[in-house]
Amino acid sequence: MTKSDPLRQLHLAFVLLTRLPLPHLPDAAFAQGARAVWAYPLVGLVVGAAGAATGQLALAAGLPLLAAAALALAVMIIATGAMHEDGLADTADGFWGGYTPARRLEIMRDSQIGTYGVLALVVAFVLRLAAVMALLGAGGWAALPVAAALSRAMMPTLMATLPPARSDGLSHSVGRPTNGAAAGAALLAGGITLAIWGMGGLTLLGIAAVAAALIAALARRKIGGQTGDVLGAAQQTSETALLLACAALI
Repeated sequence: MTKSDPLRQLHLAFVLLTRLPLPHLPDAAFAQGARAVWAYPLVGLVVGAAGAATGQLALAAGLPLLAAAALALAVMIIATGAMHEDGLADTADGFWGGYTPARRLEIMRDSQIGTYGVLALVVAFVLRLAAVMALLGAGGWAALPVAAALSRAMMPTLMATLPPARSDGLSHSVGRPTNGAAAGAALLAGGITLAIWGMGGLTLLGIAAVAAALIAALARRKIGGQTGDVLGAAQQTSETALLLACAALI
């Protein structure tokens, strides 16, 4: 993979952020993960569009609004292998289950889920479910790809601005992207947002930035940097805030 190979970088971004059945990439390609972060919003766009299409089809088939919204979220979760939800749960457990940075990181690595993680997942899912129900009921299905794309643009920003909190793990293996690569993801997500949501998308850009900034500040204080789990928490927090904002604005 070369720096000027955007199609391969796009492929790598989908491999890193989804569980879709994609062609195999050579091991050497993963060493270039930091260069692929510009494509994260495109991954979100596809995942969100799949969720929106599922919700619309469910409604067209006569299913209740609650079922349609739940199916839309289920498709998005399945497409990503629940990796961001897992990050949210691990972050909640670690940040509030440990008293030192080392202990918090240890808890975050544990595959078992604790009380804080369960509650974080429940609250986030219920909020997203309520928002998606309102959006589908009002014909605002376009909010799903917007929120999915914009929230994933926050991940490269945290990767570029916060140091890795540990010397291994997914985030460390991907590498630290340049400020230019992170800015590219933000600009791409901003373009997608404005193209789909219009000038109201400016408000959404601010909401996503604030949500990500809060997670970044918390991560810096709790563990001194970011991990893959923190990135997942930032995506989930941003997406939830964006869906709620779209539901309120529509």
